[in-house]
Amino acid sequence: MAEPTRVSVPPGRPILIFDGDCGFCRRWIERWRSETGDSVDYAPSQEVAERFPEIPAEAFRRSVQLVLPTGEVREGAEAVLRALAEAPARRWPLDFYRRVPGVAPVCELVYRLVARHRGAASAVTRVLWGRRVERPEYGVASDLFVRLVGVCYLAAFVSFWLQVDGLVGSRGILPVADFISAVRSQAGGARWDLLPTLCWLDSSDRFLHLLCAGGAAASVAAIAGFFPAAALALCWIGYLSLCGAGQVFLEFQWDTLLLETGLLAVFLAPRGRRLATATPPSPTVILLLRWLLFRLMFGSGWVKLASGDPAWRSLSALRYHYETQCLPPWTAWYMHQLPPGFQTFSCAVLFAIELGAPFLILAPRRLRLLGFGAIVFLQLVIAGTGNYAFFNYLAIALCVLLLDDRAFPESWRRRFAPVPATASPPRRRRWPRVVIAVVAVPILVVSSAQMISMVFRPRSFPSPVVSLARAVAPFRSVNTYGLFAVMTTSRPEIIVEGSEDGVSWRAYEFRWKPGDPRRRPPFVAPHQPRLDWQMWFAALGSAEQSPWILAFARRLLEGSPPVVRLLEKTPFPDHPPRFLRAVLYDYRFTDLGQRRASGAWWRREETGIYLPVLSLDMFRR
Repeated sequence: MAEPTRVSVPPGRPILIFDGDCGFCRRWIERWRSETGDSVDYAPSQEVAERFPEIPAEAFRRSVQLVLPTGEVREGAEAVLRALAEAPARRWPLDFYRRVPGVAPVCELVYRLVARHRGAASAVTRVLWGRRVERPEYGVASDLFVRLVGVCYLAAFVSFWLQVDGLVGSRGILPVADFISAVRSQAGGARWDLLPTLCWLDSSDRFLHLLCAGGAAASVAAIAGFFPAAALALCWIGYLSLCGAGQVFLEFQWDTLLLETGLLAVFLAPRGRRLATATPPSPTVILLLRWLLFRLMFGSGWVKLASGDPAWRSLSALRYHYETQCLPPWTAWYMHQLPPGFQTFSCAVLFAIELGAPFLILAPRRLRLLGFGAIVFLQLVIAGTGNYAFFNYLAIALCVLLLDDRAFPESWRRRFAPVPATASPPRRRRWPRVVIAVVAVPILVVSSAQMISMVFRPRSFPSPVVSLARAVAPFRSVNTYGLFAVMTTSRPEIIVEGSEDGVSWRAYEFRWKPGDPRRRPPFVAPHQPRLDWQMWFAALGSAEQSPWILAFARRLLEGSPPVVRLLEKTPFPDHPPRFLRAVLYDYRFTDLGQRRASGAWWRREETGIYLPVLSLDMFRR
C-alpha cells in the first residue's frame, strides 16, 4: 500500500478540498458543512491548492482531498467519511468502512463511479432530493407530532371516560374490581409484573374516573406544549393502567399502537417547560418512530398475503369490506355500490401502498415525501369510509415525521418556533443519550424479532431475545400489527331482544352498530363505542368464544343503569325484562333500487338464535 501524502504545513483543523467548478460537489459540500459545523473547513481547490503543493493537481481533479491537522491527506470515500466523523453521532460510517471486510473497496468503487459521471449524479440528486440537499431539520415536525399524539390521547381518554361505568365499572359488564381480585389470587406478588396498572392501588369507580380525567388533562397539556415530556409520560401511564384494567374492551390494535407511539413520543419531546424547536429532536427516536410506521404499514399488507385468504389473493376483498367492516358509515354504502372493476383496482392500490410505500420512509427526500402522500391518502380514505376510532389520525401523526421543516410554510415555522431575532434561542432539554439507548435497544431488538417472525417464521430466537420480549410484553409498547388479515365476506349481526312473557319480543337499539335497517349508518370516530365494536366480533363466533356477552345479558336483566346508558334505546324504560335472548341476522347493504323503493340502508334475514332465552334466575343458581 502506498504511503499517504503528507503536507509540510498542516491546517489547524481538518479541511476538505473540492472542485469549486462542480455543481454536484458544491451541493453536497453544503450538506456536509451543515453536518460538521465548525469542526471541518471546506474550500475549493481553485482557491487553496497553492497552500498544499505536495498534493498533485491530478489528485484535486480526481477526488476530494481531506487534509488533517497531522499533515496526512486522505481522498475519495475515506476523506468524506473521516470528515463526517467529526460530526456528533456520525462516527459509525467510518467505523463500518474500516472494520467490516469488503466495505472500503465497495465505497471507493462507488465514489469513483460517481466522480466520473458527475453530471448524471447531479441529475439523480435533483430528482431524489431537489435542488437543495442540506441537512434536514425536524423541529416543526416533531413539535406538531407531539401535539397530534396529545390529540389522539385526548380522544382515547374522553371516549373511554364516557363508557367506563358501563363497561368496567362496579355495575358494568366486566367490573375492574372483580378482575383485579381474580388476578391477585392467581399471580400473588408477581401481579405488578404481569399486569402493570395503577388499579392495583384502587379499583373503584371514582379512581377509574380519576384516571380518565387525569389522562385527558395531561393530553391537553401535551397539545398546548406545556411540560410535554411529563404530560406524555402521564398519558402513557394512565392509558397503560386503563388498558390493563379494561380487559377485552381495550385490546384493539390502535390501543397498543397509541401506547407504543406515546412511549416514544415521551423521549422525542423536550424535558423543559415548553416545546421549542431551537435544538433538533433526537434522531434516534425519529428513526424508531419511522420504524414503527414501517412495521404498521408493511405488517398490515403482509398479513393479508400471508394469511392465504382468497379474497385478498384475488383482489376482490374490497367488494365485501365496506359492507362487512365493524361500524360502516353512510359513505361505505356508496363505496359498496361502485363497480367490481373499481374495487379490484382499489385493492391493488391498497397493496401497492401498504407493501411499497413503507420502503420510501428512509429514502431520499422526494421519495420520502411521496411515501408520506401515499400513506396519508390511504389513511384519509379509510377514515372517510370507516369508523376506526383514533387509529387513522394516529397513523397520520406518525407520517408527519416524514416531513422536514422545509415542507412547512414559513408561517408555521414561526408559529411553532417563535424565537425573536434579538433573543437567545430557547434550550431544548433533550434526553441524555444513555436514556435514549436504554429505551431504544429493547424496542429495536424485540420489534425486529417480531418483524422477522412475521415474514420469515423462524423456528426460534436466541434465549436473551425471548426473555427480553417476555419482559416488555406486559407494557404493551412493542407490538406486531396487521389489520384485516382475513376479509369477512358476510355480516352476521346480533340483535338483543327482551320479553315480559317469553312470547312477545322487543329489540334493544344500539347507538352505533346496525340495527334498524332504515337508520342511516353514522360517523362516530374518533369516539369508539367499544360495546358496539365487541358485538361485531361476538357475531363472528359463538357465545362461548365471547363469554363477556353473558355478563352483558345479565346486566340488562338487572336493568343496570350504566350498561343501559350504553344503548340508544331500551324497549323497557320503566323496569328490566323478565327474559332476554339474542337473535342472529345476516345484514347486507341494499342496492340503489332497493334504497329508492324502501329508504332502507340495509336488508336483513334471520339466520338463527345466538343466545337462548335467559332469565335472571338462571344466573343466580
